[in-house]
Amino acid sequence: MNIEIWITFVMACFVLAISPGAGAVNTMAITMKHGIRRGAVAIAGLQVGNANNIVLVGAGLGALLAQSDVAFSVVKWVGVAYLIYLGIQKCRDTGDGSFSPEKSEPIGARKLFFQSVIVNVTNPKGVVFLVALLPQFISPNGSYLHQMLILGGTLLVIDTIVMVGYALLATKVAHLVQNAHHMKVMNRLFGGLFIGAGSLLAATSRS
Repeated sequence: MNIEIWITFVMACFVLAISPGAGAVNTMAITMKHGIRRGAVAIAGLQVGNANNIVLVGAGLGALLAQSDVAFSVVKWVGVAYLIYLGIQKCRDTGDGSFSPEKSEPIGARKLFFQSVIVNVTNPKGVVFLVALLPQFISPNGSYLHQMLILGGTLLVIDTIVMVGYALLATKVAHLVQNAHHMKVMNRLFGGLFIGAGSLLAATSRS
């Protein structure tokens, strides 16, 4: 792959990853509540979801999702419902007065992992974005499989780096929330962000 084309793709991936969305909210909320290790589990789940979307696009199913109103609507509304559900659960979470991982109610890594997978899998906007983006960087003269592996791998690495940055940011601000009132406010903030992400997803269309 031409290095100039790859660098352009890297820049596009950074813009996509840095833009705050449900994945970033999910990563920060989990890290602040359960610590950096659980945040790493969440990031791994997000990347499995991203990999699933890349495979869909690579197999041509992403194009079907982009062209079919029914397919897009089904996936979109499942994602909307799930994000709003997460937001409501977060708003109702009163916690125990601290965001310290040692004092937080333990939660299974598997649950957090699959929650994060679902956050990305049920976001059809991400699939449609890949449908629009990836073909711009694929040369008809090269191996389609090799190019998809390079582009997909690059996207996953960059998104992982950015999500780790969000997780580290969450660890820096977690100490600012040390009492029940502040934690309740923070839970409602993240809950509102999840609901906002769901509302934005509800407003998306195939275009």
